[in-house]
Order: sequence, then C-alpha cells, then structure tokens
Amino acid sequence: MEGGAYGAGKAGGAFDPHTLVRQPHTILRVVSWVFSIVVFGSIVNEGYLNSNSGGEKFCIYNRNPSACSYGVTVGVLAFLTCLLYLALDVYFPQISSVKDRKKAVLSDIGVSAFWAFLWFVGFCFLANQWQVSKPKDNPMNEGTDAARAAITFSFFSIFTWLFPTGLTPALSWQSLTAALAVRRFKDLTFQEEYSTLFSTSAQP
Repeated sequence: MEGGAYGAGKAGGAFDPHTLVRQPHTILRVVSWVFSIVVFGSIVNEGYLNSNSGGEKFCIYNRNPSACSYGVTVGVLAFLTCLLYLALDVYFPQISSVKDRKKAVLSDIGVSAFWAFLWFVGFCFLANQWQVSKPKDNPMNEGTDAARAAITFSFFSIFTWLFPTGLTPALSWQSLTAALAVRRFKDLTFQEEYSTLFSTSAQP
C-alpha cells in the first residue's frame, strides 16, 4: 500500500524517530504532557495553604477541596494518557492491518475529545472557585501564581487536546474539533477502501 495509511508511512514499516518528532500530533502530545505536569504540579506544591488556626491545610481555591482534587486528578491522568498515546505513536508505523489503524485513530479521536471536555470543565471549575475565593483566607497571597498557572494551563490544554484528534498530520494539525476529525476520518476511510478496491481490480 503506497503512501501508507493514516499518516504512518508504509503499513508495517520500521519506526523512524526523526519522522515521529517532526509530526505535529507528536509535538502537541508532548506539549499536552508538559501542561498536565504544570497543572497538577502547581496544585500539589502550592495549592494547599495552612489555616490561620494551625489546623489542617485547605485548598487555595475557595477552600474547596474538590477543586484541588479535580485539578490534580485530571492532570495526573492526562499525564499518563499522553504517555500511553506517545507509545502508540511509536508503535503505529508497525501496525500492518488497516482495520487496526482505524481503531487506533478512532480511539485517539474519542480520547482527545474526552480530555478536551475534562479540561474545559476543569478550567471553568478552577476559575470560578478562584474568583469567589475570599482574600481573608490568604492575606499573604501565598501560592497565587501557582493557582493562576493551573487555571491558565488548564485553558491551554483544551486546545492542545482538541488538535491531536487523529494520527495523520492533516487530521491532527488542521482539526479544531473532534467532530470535524471524525468527519475527515470517514472521508479517509472511504478513500482508502476506494483506492484499495480499484487498485486490486486493475491488476491482471
């Protein structure tokens, strides 16, 4: 199958690290990985403050432990998901079955859309709780930069997860929504099957 399927060169081809690191979806996955570290790292390190009474620590986001827990949980799971799909990117050129490649692309589309949604919820949740936080709870403004960083990179993560909604450069770099990626995936599937059918029929 010349030209390969779904952006991986020839089906069943050897792994090429130079090609991998130049692919936009790989770059965006690494960016998403870094953003997730910033989010959960900021909250874990500076997102919990000591109360004035000397009791247990409280969440910097309006004393709402759910806000900190959500940010840390989503950040850690996104971190692990990025590693998983980076491993899939490495293994993808060795997949010779077109059906298996389709499954990999579909899972990438679904997971990317799901994580974009989770980051959107996280951004709204953290931003809202930060907005209603009381100054008296943190008179020394401790951890405010970290709290803002977690909110900011939660927002950026929405877009880095929306982009890598496929394993081809055209699909991942140009797509703005998972729905558009699905539509293009269907077009690619039709073109792939059409080319395979007629190239086989043309052979003597």
